[in-house]
Amino acid sequence: FRTNLINSITGFKSVSLVGTFNNNRETNLAIISQIIHIGANPPLIGLLFRPNVVVRHTLENILASECFTINHIKRDFLKQAHHTSARWSESEFTTCGLAEEYLDDFSAPYVKESSIKLGCTLAETMDVKSNGTHFIIGAIEHLHAPDTFIGSDGFVDLEAAGTVTCSGLDSYHQTKKIARYTYAKPEYEPKEV
Repeated sequence: FRTNLINSITGFKSVSLVGTFNNNRETNLAIISQIIHIGANPPLIGLLFRPNVVVRHTLENILASECFTINHIKRDFLKQAHHTSARWSESEFTTCGLAEEYLDDFSAPYVKESSIKLGCTLAETMDVKSNGTHFIIGAIEHLHAPDTFIGSDGFVDLEAAGTVTCSGLDSYHQTKKIARYTYAKPEYEPKEV
């Protein structure tokens, strides 16, 4: 009860597939729901990993190779994406029926089926002492997304891309935009964009 409560009480979260490889060039794919924006200049993104009480292939691979991909999940391969969370002994690309894709001579594998893909290099790591989790900060080096999903001001239309979100550890959702407003300033009332 407590695990479900605390995992879902924070609301909707980003969820993506993280692609990595080990020292033997064997690929790994893991669904991660603890992904946050760190900054836009330089472009940084953070991933939180649970404590190392079991083998964490994705974390180990990122620390060893210093690169990884983040791939948005769409509804049409959601079940396969969720299944990557099982403890597989071989590549989740193979076992879960998703295709590896290599772009821009980047070493880590992307998910071919994904509409929005980020290629990241390891920028920083932090251990969270209070609960033994590990926080990885990645620098976004590559962005792959069709132009139709990116507005003239750079805003990404996640609904048009079919990106799903999650709550808790196993509940997935699609969103519906309510509004987008101009940057808030005390002297102006926000206007809808």
